[in-house]
Amino acid sequence: MKKIYCSLFGHEFKITKHVTRHVKEFKCINCNKQFTTDQSGNITELTPNLREINALLEDIHCKRLLKRQKQHPELLVFRH
Repeated sequence: MKKIYCSLFGHEFKITKHVTRHVKEFKCINCNKQFTTDQSGNITELTPNLREINALLEDIHCKRLLKRQKQHPELLVFRH
C-alpha cells in the first residue's frame, strides 16, 4: 500500500546522512527506499556502487576538514 502511495504522490524524503555539503543521502518515510544526490544534483536511488562512492567522498571530505583545521586553527567552522 505504501508503494502505491509513493507511485501516486511521490516520495517523502528525510535526510539520513550528510556526506558533504552538497551530497546527502535520503530515505522515503513511506516505502523506506534510500536515495542520494548524483553528480548533477538530481536525486537517484541509492545503489551499492553509489553507497561506496558516498563513503569515499565522506572520508575525503572529513580528512580535508581536519587538515584545514590543523593548518588554520584560528578559523571558525560553521555547520548548519
